[in-house]
Amino acid sequence: MEPRMTTSRSPGPGLKALGPWLRVMAQRRARLAIGALLMLLTMVFAIGLLTLSGWFITATALTGMALAAGAAATLDVFTPGSGIRLFAVGRTAARYAERLYNHDTVLRLLADIRGRTFAGLARLPGRELARYRAGEWLNRLTADIDALDNLYLRLLAPPLVGLLAILGVAGVLALALPRLGIVLLAVLLPLWGVITLGMALAGRRPSARRIETLERLRVRALEHLQGLAELRAFAALGAHRGTLETTQHRLLDDQRRLERRAALGSALVTLGVQGAGVGILCLALLAFTAGELSAPVASMLPLAVLALNEGLAMLPAAFVQLGATRQAAARLNDQAALSSAEEGIHAWPLAPGEAPEVVFDNVSLRYPGMESTPALAHLDLRLAAGERLAVLGPSGSGKSSLAQLVARAFDPSDGHVRVAGRDVRDLAPVALRARLGYLTQHTELFHASLADNLRLGLPVDHGLGEEAIERALWQALWIVDLDGWARELPQGLETWVGEAGRQLSGGQARRVALARVILRDAPLVLLDEPLAGLDEATAGIIAERLDTWLDGRSVLMFAHRRDALPRCDRAWSFTAAA
Repeated sequence: MEPRMTTSRSPGPGLKALGPWLRVMAQRRARLAIGALLMLLTMVFAIGLLTLSGWFITATALTGMALAAGAAATLDVFTPGSGIRLFAVGRTAARYAERLYNHDTVLRLLADIRGRTFAGLARLPGRELARYRAGEWLNRLTADIDALDNLYLRLLAPPLVGLLAILGVAGVLALALPRLGIVLLAVLLPLWGVITLGMALAGRRPSARRIETLERLRVRALEHLQGLAELRAFAALGAHRGTLETTQHRLLDDQRRLERRAALGSALVTLGVQGAGVGILCLALLAFTAGELSAPVASMLPLAVLALNEGLAMLPAAFVQLGATRQAAARLNDQAALSSAEEGIHAWPLAPGEAPEVVFDNVSLRYPGMESTPALAHLDLRLAAGERLAVLGPSGSGKSSLAQLVARAFDPSDGHVRVAGRDVRDLAPVALRARLGYLTQHTELFHASLADNLRLGLPVDHGLGEEAIERALWQALWIVDLDGWARELPQGLETWVGEAGRQLSGGQARRVALARVILRDAPLVLLDEPLAGLDEATAGIIAERLDTWLDGRSVLMFAHRRDALPRCDRAWSFTAAA
């Protein structure tokens, strides 16, 4: 049975699931208000253009007929002509400004949401991360967050603008003839409710289901490609492909349902607006025959109603996807709940920069899904404050597991891991990791500049200016013997390292990761094979420079052999312990 992310399985979580993300958006309330005003201004120009054009054409035709009949008639063509040009140019400019400004706002909002989500993900310990596939976590940072871009640009501002437009046009009609405004509200307000709330209810189940199905399809597609050789070897390729096709058919079925319901909503908008326009036209003509309205005014009022189609046409397609937006928000809320559950109750008990003691007290560790084979069993070990301890052992002996326990990537199944006299489970994770420099076996570099990759190692509250930061970067590069190489790069520290650091050799990437640990300037340091993959001369240079930098810190170093490490005070071996 495959592990699944804990999410709400109801046809859609309530609107309260959107609350945390609405609060994130509220931090940019000024930009949101300006964007909504630009939308409204565009709508006003569109209604004004069609309405004034109808009045002008009708008035011009009637004046021409009067002159042809020999009657004396005059018409000011300059004022309405100028108005038409103003509305035409204004509509184009307002639409361009609205699209440019609102899309920039949405990109900023998505950046805020991604930053918040990634920060929560980074706080999760390894025991939570290991329970689910990487594709599922990636889906949170991509597809789920992308689903939230509907929230402002399609679900908040447009229906509000559409409603204001209906009320505004109804007000204009009421000024001409009160019963016309009442009739328009009686027709279009229920229509507005149907194409918003009604479409949201109609699409709630399939759109929420589509989010879950899309994640399963992406994860299984990746598994299919990555495990192609194994699936073929075990004659399981056809069965796995069949599962993929079944999932794909379910996704397509839901997409067809949503498209049909969105098409129905669009048809309702067209019928409703045009029906209201025809109704207003009939009432205006009756008013004209009764002498209550002039012919140009009677002709322009239904055109004002027809112009509302621009503000209402996109609402059904947006609201039919509301279930997907709510489901994505609920899934992200579940992740945020996991992150907040990891908050410890105690702050760091030592003075800044003071090296801590680390004690492993009868520690056992069993990884999720591997309970029958413990990675560590009844281990006792003590690292004194300011001591350098080399932990030696063959691959698979548990060296990396020790480091992950200190970093609280996992909690021990039995026993206690104490740092600075406190159980790590009681320490606030942010406080612990801020004072921990950890070089793992795996080197993670991002598709950014060398400087950007190095800055990731700086403490969050470093308080350094740009010049001080640059000096710190060069100092760290000097310790890992990369300063000369970095100065010869085409753009120095601003040279991009490529995706996953592909422009760097394995040894260079490893040393960049070590430089990040140095920049952390932490009192507790974990170094897992720090000199692996380096030639003897380079390893000797780095070991000598690290020796000075490590003074006064509590250091756990992990390797197969003691001679593969910088100087240490003592060594402890898994082989000897066994």
